Amino acid sequence: MTRRLAELTTLRLGGPPRQLLEAASESELVAAVTAADDAGEPLLVLAGGSNIVADDDGFPGTVVLVRSRGVVRDGARIEVAAGEPWDPLTARCVADGLAGFECLAGIPGSVGATPIQNVGAYGQEVAETIVSVRALDRRSGDVATLSPADCDFGYRSSAFKRDPERWVVLTVTFELEPSPSSGPLHYAELARSLGVSVGASAPLGDVRDAVLVLRRSKGMVLDDADADTRSAGSFFTNPILGADAFDALRARSDEPVPAWPEPDGRVKTSAAWLIQRAGFDRGFGDPAGIAISSKHALALTNRGGGSAAELLALAREIAAGVRATFGVALEPEPRLVGLDWP
Repeated sequence: MTRRLAELTTLRLGGPPRQLLEAASESELVAAVTAADDAGEPLLVLAGGSNIVADDDGFPGTVVLVRSRGVVRDGARIEVAAGEPWDPLTARCVADGLAGFECLAGIPGSVGATPIQNVGAYGQEVAETIVSVRALDRRSGDVATLSPADCDFGYRSSAFKRDPERWVVLTVTFELEPSPSSGPLHYAELARSLGVSVGASAPLGDVRDAVLVLRRSKGMVLDDADADTRSAGSFFTNPILGADAFDALRARSDEPVPAWPEPDGRVKTSAAWLIQRAGFDRGFGDPAGIAISSKHALALTNRGGGSAAELLALAREIAAGVRATFGVALEPEPRLVGLDWP
């Protein structure tokens, strides 16, 4: 019997695919994707399943599980296969005295997913260290090496995310910094937890440990015993608003609005702040099904008896409430498979 996608995703949601294949190497991954494309078969490439919300009815095509492995190091440069689990890589780099991943500890999923989302946390993102991405171009059938400019990284976004049917990531090459200490710490909460000022540095191991403590306190480190970790991480991205839109938001709020200026003059604000002040507090929802995490307002969780349809309904209710209260549109961060938004 074909496994359900619920067994392969951190939300534990999703029905069975028509066909499930496992690719243990780059060549197997390329062959499986090419065969599905040649047959005109719907295709879902899946690794850690930490950023997927899958339809309860399943997937009407082929799901390819990325299980490729391999890390090749040349000094501070490392080339990593797409199927390598992400957090063990961060731990290894910290132990080896390579700075650049220490704030990204505890994030579930695979290396191949990191450039797609431009994964980031606590003031650090992978775009800062990526040198190149080798990927299969499904349109041409060729394997291309993409520079950071080709990847067109943005906030939790990239060329891969904006054109999800084109590229399949095969390997990612990173350039890290040989150093016993982190770079400047820009995230105030993390700096406070380490007892340093914003902009200061701290030992790599201390930064990693502090990040893990913070993530666990928010239910963002996978733990079978903690239903709050049964999520896809932050469900909504932080809105980035033009100056006029941000001024309009401030005019609708009775208290100061969180603001982080962007280089292009826009302003990033907090989705969690908007959600809570629109009336959706932690724990909102069905305590036996789909609910906001009891630890973090941005995480939508499956408490054990939920469905993808119920999760999407809650997400729509939250987004509609934020729009009605503040005039701001929220956008999902995870990939919705077989599901429509809004």
